Amino acid sequence: MHTIKNKVQLIGHLGSAPEIKAIAGGKKMARFSIATNERYKNTKGEKVTETQWHNLVVWGKLADMAAKYLEKGREIAIEGKLVSRQYEDKNGQKRYYTEVQVQELLLLSGGHRGVAE
Repeated sequence: MHTIKNKVQLIGHLGSAPEIKAIAGGKKMARFSIATNERYKNTKGEKVTETQWHNLVVWGKLADMAAKYLEKGREIAIEGKLVSRQYEDKNGQKRYYTEVQVQELLLLSGGHRGVAE
């Protein structure tokens, strides 16, 4: 288990189309979020669906792929690592932000199917 230090695998649906940005030097970045659902029965026996939202970022060729193929509602599988950062908001308060830096992306539903690394 020494090789598994910071690894995230998720399958979910996009909440909106990716936001694409060009970075200095011509490199591209895309940000988007996906929803994952967990279904279970509560103590009363009622079916419950719990949705979690995950912020994702992709770089380079994966950002190109995201720009071309990802749209709201698309189901994808990703693998990556958690990255956290902090910043100060306009009121001087420290804020923390965690996102998944995607290293692999698999298109699962609709249109083109493929894998990119």
